[in-house]
Amino acid sequence: MGLFERFKQGLSKTREKLAGGFRAVLRIGQKIDQSTLDRLEESMLLSDFGPATTAALIQTARDGWKSGQIKEEHEVIDYLKQRIIERWPEDDRSLKFAASGPTVILMTGINGSGKTTSVAKLAHWLTAQGKKVILGACDTYRAAAVEQLSVWAQRTGVQIVKHDQGADPGAVAYDACDAALARNADVLLIDTAGRLHTQDHLMRELGKIQRVVERRIEGAPHEVLIVLDATIGQNALQQARMFSEHVRITGIFLAKLDGSAKGGVVVSIRDALNVPVKFVGLGEKPADVEPFDPKTFVEALFSE
Repeated sequence: MGLFERFKQGLSKTREKLAGGFRAVLRIGQKIDQSTLDRLEESMLLSDFGPATTAALIQTARDGWKSGQIKEEHEVIDYLKQRIIERWPEDDRSLKFAASGPTVILMTGINGSGKTTSVAKLAHWLTAQGKKVILGACDTYRAAAVEQLSVWAQRTGVQIVKHDQGADPGAVAYDACDAALARNADVLLIDTAGRLHTQDHLMRELGKIQRVVERRIEGAPHEVLIVLDATIGQNALQQARMFSEHVRITGIFLAKLDGSAKGGVVVSIRDALNVPVKFVGLGEKPADVEPFDPKTFVEALFSE
């Protein structure tokens, strides 16, 4: 199955919600009027674009209509699709690799977001790109997290650095950095404990891990990716906003996009935080991960 079909399948519930509004909008020969924009606005809100992004896109459509760039209803969608795609320049959503030595990618997010599975998927994808990957299991608060990551490491054929449950996550990060340097790894992926912004001790622990890798490897961490659950819609935006107050987020791994009715949140996150989606999870298997392609995503989102 090609990427377009995978996106289309994953966004099936979103498209179902949008379909009624789109069918009403995409009338050939019908001139645009305010009711056109009202119907489109309702469809977007139902698809979790969020109030702010929906209002911005409707204003974009209104400007295009008033300036004469679009005149008939069937022209609105193509016009909006291009405006949405322009939100993601290519270099903005590409992983930033270190000029020399291992690239360190810090993965964070709350428990239940699919974080540990997403770490494994990213390890699989990087390995497929010919990169030598080492995992650092710094989520030492949950025995299940280390065990789960160990299983994924075995499945994906990558090395893992881990300590016993309850160990100092900073010490694990230090040892993982040492291993990445000693073994000439291309990428060190560090899984951190799932946390909420209200858990001050865990947020401080995240800062400690970041300082450890900063001291041990020049320029690290090169990426800080937050894993967000696509199925929770605007709540994912709120999570990203809260994390960005504590750590320097460079990108988003959007998990559980398969079957989500909340596809519009991808656009609202971009608008609200100016943080790009870099990867999406489209299933349960290690290979079910794709770099985020905005053109394919938007075409699938708006397809009938």
